[in-house]
Amino acid sequence: MTIDPNELVVIGKFTTVYGVKGWVKVHSYTDPMENLFSYAGFLVERNGNWSPVVFAENKRHGKGLVARIAGVDDRDIAATYTACNIAISLSALPSLEEDEFYWHQLEGLKVLTTGVDGESLLLGVISHMLETGANDVMVVRKCPGSIDKQERLIPYLPDQFIEHIDLEAGEVRVDWDPEF
Repeated sequence: MTIDPNELVVIGKFTTVYGVKGWVKVHSYTDPMENLFSYAGFLVERNGNWSPVVFAENKRHGKGLVARIAGVDDRDIAATYTACNIAISLSALPSLEEDEFYWHQLEGLKVLTTGVDGESLLLGVISHMLETGANDVMVVRKCPGSIDKQERLIPYLPDQFIEHIDLEAGEVRVDWDPEF
């Protein structure tokens, strides 16, 4: 089975083993975290290769999640999954409203603002997104053509700092002072 990594979205990661019966701790990138287990068709990246896995069991444990992979009932075998990404097919994601975006769609987009003379200024590209509790934050890092080498943390607040997102053009237009 050939799997195209460009058709996948990482939704979590195995962190460490849990107990002696093959369970692993799972760090979920979904919100709420339990939504990770609502998907089907899980793939795990091990040694650079993606392969399908099925969760035999899963549950909330403390502030996190734990799961047992079907066919894995030994701590040593479970340990081979630690630090491995968990993904699903992009087509398995629910559709969003017109002005809603998944984080993976924003990562890699160029971030532009308008200078004092009305010219477009390239601040950089979205490296990744952060969840702060109050609002999400775009981490914008330098790229070829950016105005400087500064890393910027720009709140992801549509209608306040985010003026327009154009996925086809690969751009996010923001209202942001380039000196900040």
